[in-house]
Amino acid sequence: MSLEEIIFTLLMRILIIDFFGTVDFKQILEEQDFKEEDFGLFQLAGQRCIDEGHIDQLLEIIQNEKNKVIVKNMGWNLVGPVVRSLLRNEKEDDKRKCHFLLLDLLVKLCNPKELLLGLLELIEEPSGKQISQIILLLLQPLQTVIQKLRNNKAYSVGLALSTLWSQLSLLPVPYSKEQIQADDYGLCQCCKALIEFTKPFVEYVIDNKENSMENEKLKDEILKFCLKSLKCPLLTAQFLEQSEEAGDDPLKCFASEIIGFLSAIGYPFPKMIFNHGRKKKIWDYLEFEEEEDKQLSDSMASLAYLVFVQGISIDQLPMVLSPSYLLQFNMGHIEVLLQRTEESVFSKGLDLLENGLLRIEDNSLLHQYLEIKSFLTVPQGLVKVMTLCPIETLRKKGLAVLQLYINKLDPQGKYTLFRCLLSTSNHSGVEAFIIQNIKNQIDISLKKTQNKWFTGPQLISLLDLVLVLPEGAETDLLQNSDRIMASLNLLRYLVIKDNEKDNQIIFSWIKLGSYRSQNQKLSK
Repeated sequence: MSLEEIIFTLLMRILIIDFFGTVDFKQILEEQDFKEEDFGLFQLAGQRCIDEGHIDQLLEIIQNEKNKVIVKNMGWNLVGPVVRSLLRNEKEDDKRKCHFLLLDLLVKLCNPKELLLGLLELIEEPSGKQISQIILLLLQPLQTVIQKLRNNKAYSVGLALSTLWSQLSLLPVPYSKEQIQADDYGLCQCCKALIEFTKPFVEYVIDNKENSMENEKLKDEILKFCLKSLKCPLLTAQFLEQSEEAGDDPLKCFASEIIGFLSAIGYPFPKMIFNHGRKKKIWDYLEFEEEEDKQLSDSMASLAYLVFVQGISIDQLPMVLSPSYLLQFNMGHIEVLLQRTEESVFSKGLDLLENGLLRIEDNSLLHQYLEIKSFLTVPQGLVKVMTLCPIETLRKKGLAVLQLYINKLDPQGKYTLFRCLLSTSNHSGVEAFIIQNIKNQIDISLKKTQNKWFTGPQLISLLDLVLVLPEGAETDLLQNSDRIMASLNLLRYLVIKDNEKDNQIIFSWIKLGSYRSQNQKLSK
């Protein structure tokens, strides 16, 4: 050791001994007995020892039984310097071992209330990749500190979970298998560690079934954390293919644990998603009604996707529920997903809708369902995906799912949907797609089972929407070429097929058009 180092060590010893030597341990028993300058002197001495690597001297002071009152009330000030030093010395194992020993001693000896606030402040400080480093470093000490608290445990758990979630929500969510495995920002590791952090508190709720106010509050804090986790990161997370082992996907494991927590504290997913949107709330506290307005819709949509598409805990679902009923209550969740602009989110809406439709037989979805708002807004959402999404595979997926949706509706339902989309799509390609479907339905009706929606007066009314230029004489023929060609193709088909039926459809449409034209002239 150089002369300079010897002098510095002696200075540190003098500074620490001077501080501890001025304290009367028999008289000072509580934090309020210390002066403000005492805290500053203690922190300065400890900080200097840590920064210059004199951890042994600091450990000696902290382990001294005579100093336990001071350490209990002031030691939390050293947690920050210890943690920052740990982050600076990531590769020096010997130093890190002493730092961890010091951190464990501080957690064991210091006032847990002060430590809790100090740890949460440290968790809130970093940004970027350091977020996960701090969280992984402090989760275990934080859990220990909360378990030592005798009062307001529910509040402390809620504060900790809220702080942790707020920091995790700043981390980018990995999308590909390669990104998940690389986990550059540590989100996957943090999710796994966060589950281990939360488990003891979930077990506490399960073991204490006397429904005390404190236990109910703790249950609500865990519930809020689960709902937030369903929204972030799980709403935007992409999961590995079903064929791959679920154990290789940390985000799917996280989702499974979150749903498990919900069931454990008395909120199994059928209770959650079947009650969502009803006038009678399932929450016991007013703040959850506010929660529902702000973010619960996203959380419930995420939950529905995890259960029905990813198959997590789907065995809890009652087997007696019909496919059409499941589709009905999922349509609201699908609508929420399709309204989002992130490809990773609205693609889940496509998957959830496809999953529901595949359970239903063709032509069996009753037209009465279209009286429910979401049954019309969802296909309009599909049109937006088909026309606005920059990713070709998702545009094609949107088209395929819309066709699947059309196939499942009964004839009146198809008719109603066609009229709606012709009036609202404002896209030549989409209108051409609908007109082609109308032609197919007319063909089926003429060849197989005749129905009034695609052969009689109802069809004439539908043709009024099809066989017309969108903007009259000022219509841009090039921009509307897809629609115009589809309309002409339908007219050609009608001329050929209707001739076999004595031109009933064409003559009826022409006659009705002449009648309307005369009425318009008379009105003028």
